[in-house]
Amino acid sequence: MKNKLLVFLMLFSISLVWLMYSTGFFRTIDKKFDGNILKKVSIYGVEDITINQKEGFAIISSTKRKNLPPVEQENGDLYLIDLKNMESKPILLTQNFDKPFAPHGISIYTKDSITTIAAVNHTTNGEYIELFKLTKSKLTHHKTLHNDLIISPNDIVLLDEETFYFTNDHIYKNGFMRFIEEFLGLPFSNVIFYDGKKFKEAAKGISYANGINFEKNRNLIFVASPRKFKIKVYEKQPDSSLTFIEDVYCGSGVDNIEFDTNNNLWVGAHPNLLQFMSYANSFHSITPSEIIKIQYFKKGDYKVETIYLEKGEEMSGSTVAAPFENLILMGNVMDKHFVILEKN
Repeated sequence: MKNKLLVFLMLFSISLVWLMYSTGFFRTIDKKFDGNILKKVSIYGVEDITINQKEGFAIISSTKRKNLPPVEQENGDLYLIDLKNMESKPILLTQNFDKPFAPHGISIYTKDSITTIAAVNHTTNGEYIELFKLTKSKLTHHKTLHNDLIISPNDIVLLDEETFYFTNDHIYKNGFMRFIEEFLGLPFSNVIFYDGKKFKEAAKGISYANGINFEKNRNLIFVASPRKFKIKVYEKQPDSSLTFIEDVYCGSGVDNIEFDTNNNLWVGAHPNLLQFMSYANSFHSITPSEIIKIQYFKKGDYKVETIYLEKGEEMSGSTVAAPFENLILMGNVMDKHFVILEKN
């Protein structure tokens, strides 16, 4: 009996140390950024930001969150920011949207001066994808999508006005199995494709599939797996299935993925996932923020660089880093503001 107890304690200790190591608990956070904070913008829970580089505006996904996962209906909005006039105030876009709305990941696609916006929407009645049309600063709701494959949607990327990929970060919606899936990093989550009529699974076997984006020039899909500290690289096939190419190890809990004009990846990340979860459940007042830039050339040929790192005193829990010229818009899960950084 004593030997069994000793073996159990040894295995438990090894598992605990592995969990702490694999989630960045032992990482030292030394402040790093070659630039300055241009401004802090008072909008709650700006989890995702995406930018129209040509026209110079950003779309902001904001939800006033209390806990992760939520225990009651949360409320949020979409905003527009004119990046060509940094003195202008954010424009509220969804004031006339009368359904429960707690946006998470977003994506935009612009054609003929009309921008389609796709937003993941978490409600107490289910999980949805909302499609909007934006003309100048006027937003109209276009369509609500619901399907059994929309299980635990996190992020989304539009390919055109109607088709897109999105990630499910969990397969189990709640309970003990969701806890096990998350903390053990079990590769159960997936990527779903929508062709304008039907949903189908495009990739699976991912641990906590999170941010997703598409590089059209090389037909590549990038998916963040924060629990494994990796960006997964896929090639989009003619039937829209995804063929796995490789993992890019980033050493941090990678979240949303944005591109600059040179197709470099910019990623908001959580260096310490355990502290982030403590912060998200109100047990910790701050949690570190990191911005990672990835230059991806080809399989086995890439460069991963930390651009920004701090303990969370300026802004906690970075989820997205959207670049525009010499600016970086850095969002978060639960803070009362997001940050606009200016690179030197």
